Amino acid sequence: MSSNMSFFDLFLQASLLVQLVMLLLLATSVVSWAFIFQRAKILKSAKTETKKFEDKFWSGVDLNKLYQELSARQSTQGMATLFCSGFKEYVRLRKTANSSPEGIMDGTHRAMRVSLSREVDNLEANLSFLATAGSISPYIGLFGTVWGIMNSFIALGEVQQATLAMVAPGIAEALIATAMGLFAAIPSVIAYNRFSNQVEKLENSYGNFMEEFSSILHRQTLAQRAE
Repeated sequence: MSSNMSFFDLFLQASLLVQLVMLLLLATSVVSWAFIFQRAKILKSAKTETKKFEDKFWSGVDLNKLYQELSARQSTQGMATLFCSGFKEYVRLRKTANSSPEGIMDGTHRAMRVSLSREVDNLEANLSFLATAGSISPYIGLFGTVWGIMNSFIALGEVQQATLAMVAPGIAEALIATAMGLFAAIPSVIAYNRFSNQVEKLENSYGNFMEEFSSILHRQTLAQRAE
């Protein structure tokens, strides 16, 4: 490509609408990559914390001691948050007079369900933007393509003798708009599918832990009532 047909020159020579399309796609791509790096870091941290908590929880540690240790932290995430919310509600309901085992477990389970919903919402933050960017970016780029080619043919119809040099810049800018649309869409779609799968696996792990922890607390409740 000659120097007078560089990307920057083509951008400057493009119509205002095509320039706006290119800038929109560029901004979409930048924001998408920022969210991709952010989600990758958060999901990696969530998986690491899940593994650490599971190892500690199933090591046979005393639940009261574990709760006190986690409560002393400024913040918790994932399974640790589910454990703290469930155990706190369990202790509170157990101290309530005339609380049945079923009532205690229902309240404990509800507390953990609320925490589970919040944790999943945090993990899924910004994924909707990636899905939207992956869905509409090609169409935005295609719109710029159609507009650029249309302008090229309009210019072609206004001259007596047409040459390739006359329509090449318009077609080139149109193809660049298409390429930018794909450049913004493809990473967003790949990241969305990958992150959605990771969130689903984490949610299943949280749900399985919640059920197992509820069973442990239920057995403790029945054992204390039998004493």
